[in-house]
Amino acid sequence: MADIQKLKQIASQVRRDIIRQTNSAASGHPGGSLGCTDFLVALYFDLMKHDPAFNMKAKGEDVFFLSNGHISPVWYSVLARSGYFPPAELATFRQINSRMQGHPATHEGLPGIRVASGSLGQGLSVAIGMALAKKLDGDDKTIYALTGDGELEEGQVWEAMMFAAHHKVDNLVVAVDWNGQQIDGPTEEVMSLGDLPAKWAAFGWEIVHLEDGNDMEQVVAKLNEAKSKTGQGKPIVILMKTEMGFGVDFMQGTHHWHGKAPNAEQTENALSQLEETLGDY
Repeated sequence: MADIQKLKQIASQVRRDIIRQTNSAASGHPGGSLGCTDFLVALYFDLMKHDPAFNMKAKGEDVFFLSNGHISPVWYSVLARSGYFPPAELATFRQINSRMQGHPATHEGLPGIRVASGSLGQGLSVAIGMALAKKLDGDDKTIYALTGDGELEEGQVWEAMMFAAHHKVDNLVVAVDWNGQQIDGPTEEVMSLGDLPAKWAAFGWEIVHLEDGNDMEQVVAKLNEAKSKTGQGKPIVILMKTEMGFGVDFMQGTHHWHGKAPNAEQTENALSQLEETLGDY
């Protein structure tokens, strides 16, 4: 049974880490990071079987891939807070020679990162490859991935969706961060997504609806629901509605904080709204 209160406390600290990382670097993507915090905290601190000792093959482990790599601040924080590397290293975010690159990269050897990501549209293909490798190895663990809704404008995503359904990649759970925002504005203005559930269903995926991806109890329940649907011949997608910038009132619900770092005054304001629960790095 998940300790919802504990997960909420971790999420509050992760949100503080996101604000502090982007402020100290004077760059980065806080909006989507804040919106996806609850999902990643529930994934790493409740659902996934994973080992912070870290090896690339991940035999006997669940694996997560971040396709929308620009929200690296939330992933870095979750990895640090779950033991992959010391949280103090978060202070080097986007600095020269840091392992905390603006988009996750592999050549610096950061534990928890198995593929460079952030070139949008590619992450689902990578996750499918790992899922198929698990099957070949007789490994019954699950592959998880996260994409952005704006990322669905990339054609490679739809090719990967067809491939996964055709090949019955049923050890794969993909979540779509359906926040309705992308860097240039609302998705409905930039490129309408249309009837997203109908599209995924038409491509042969099992759909789990998460109506509030910023409600920890719902997030945990729907992740477990998705997990329960693995092994049944279809890949699974969680259509996860979140609010960009969630947890910081002046960042919520707008694309303006997609790729904009808070200044000192804004950082102080944001941190005043977020409880320090695990200790700032």
